[in-house]
Amino acid sequence: MRVQELGGNEFVSALAAGMKAKLIVEVTSSPASSSTIALAAAARQTGGKVVCILPEPVLDESKKAINSSGLNDQVEFKTEDPSKLLPRYKNIDFSLVDCKDESYAMLLNLIDVNPVRSVVVANNLVGDRKGLEGIRRKDEKLAVRSVKHSIGKGMEVTMISKNDETDHKRHHARKRNKSKWVAKFDEKSGEEHIFRLSQMDLL
Repeated sequence: MRVQELGGNEFVSALAAGMKAKLIVEVTSSPASSSTIALAAAARQTGGKVVCILPEPVLDESKKAINSSGLNDQVEFKTEDPSKLLPRYKNIDFSLVDCKDESYAMLLNLIDVNPVRSVVVANNLVGDRKGLEGIRRKDEKLAVRSVKHSIGKGMEVTMISKNDETDHKRHHARKRNKSKWVAKFDEKSGEEHIFRLSQMDLL
């Protein structure tokens, strides 16, 4: 199946580009790598930028990697404590967090998502670790759906959108029959399409 050839980096790049993300934030404990390049490629398509938060010791190596890719104009590196940096960025459209670090849950919770539409990708979730699915914020104004994927290394994709009052009235039974996120693979193109089925679709 061609879908096996679609790695996690290609997936997040296509997802960020597809949703036309303008502000993309990556938090990693490793040097900027193919995931950063993939997000930078998406940012070039959308006219956005990538804020890559990483440790100071890997900054030079990371800059070299991005410069060699020709995407340095799309990436802004930050080396301060991510727990202090993340709150400075508001309405983040797309975020990718490396969950190798023990503080990953706190970092995920600090992300100020774009309430209209946002995607949070938690990567490298090993064992029983969960991303936003495990620390889901209770906010009736936001619809939060998490999907665990086999591609990548323990990748959880959480989609966040604003609950529409009109839609809420039209589907007043949603509390009992919540909408469902569905992932479909296109074997011909090797792409994965993620979409939401409403209550009406499920009937």
